[in-house]
Amino acid sequence: MNPKFLYHGSVREIEGEYFIPKKPQDLEQNPDNLHVGIYATSEKEVAIAMAIISCKGVNWASLSFNKKPYGIVYEGWPNQKYIFLYTLPLETFRQSGGSGKQYVSAEPVKPKSVEKLLVQDYIHLVRKGTEEEIKKKLEKYGPNFNKK
Repeated sequence: MNPKFLYHGSVREIEGEYFIPKKPQDLEQNPDNLHVGIYATSEKEVAIAMAIISCKGVNWASLSFNKKPYGIVYEGWPNQKYIFLYTLPLETFRQSGGSGKQYVSAEPVKPKSVEKLLVQDYIHLVRKGTEEEIKKKLEKYGPNFNKK
């Protein structure tokens, strides 16, 4: 069953009326996420977590679509006061990735609405990575993987 709306979390307000498709700065270099598009999710809290782990101060993080807390920060910590949550129409999006909760649009998208959210109100959606998790990521990807 398709959701009625999708959500996109961002660290900033968009310039202009539309999101313009671009290549994402994927947190795990997922092959499903390497093409140009506007990425969104059917899960509001996941979109918020995505914005939080993209905040200034976060140097290395990952996102899960299926397990709370959704974001894991391996290096740094969010250091900004606000994020933005956009509600997007479903029309130009198609499912992408294996979770069934991620969507992508290759066309510009005009948001239906935007909310300015305090990071501190949603910080429970992310956590710091454990030493063991950090060690596994470093072993898998190397010391310079995906750092901002």
